[in-house]
Amino acid sequence: MKNTLLIVCAMLALASCKKDKFETTPKISFVDISPNSFSSDMTVLFKDFAPKLIIKVTDAEGDFGSTADTDSSYIYIKNLLTNTFDSVRFPNLERAPKNNFEAEVSVNLFDFLECVDPGPSRPRIDTTYYEVYITDAKKHKSNVITTTKPAYYQCL
Repeated sequence: MKNTLLIVCAMLALASCKKDKFETTPKISFVDISPNSFSSDMTVLFKDFAPKLIIKVTDAEGDFGSTADTDSSYIYIKNLLTNTFDSVRFPNLERAPKNNFEAEVSVNLFDFLECVDPGPSRPRIDTTYYEVYITDAKKHKSNVITTTKPAYYQCL
């Protein structure tokens, strides 16, 4: 009986030490890149068919997007094949719940796809991974993640 009580107390102590999933600093995790292939001969008319990066975002305040008293928040993306780096502005999320914010965010990668070398070794397929982080409206920087699924870019 004494041992059972000791084990239950130890389990309760460990469970109470669990870190809250909603913090002031935003947290992101990789969900998917879908579809994960695209061709360089597709023009801006085909932008909607480009790969989309999907990340899961959690934040205690949900302070994303542009508001009257803060600057905008951004999603920063680095193409690890070409080492090009750019950002996109978060959409305005004023109507989203502010406390314990959790959502999946999709980013069109059309502007982040490029061939490494336009040389004579075409056609070929480049395999691209991305490094991603976000900032909220108060400039808290999230963790940095690397996509675990590549985007395949056919260079013609």
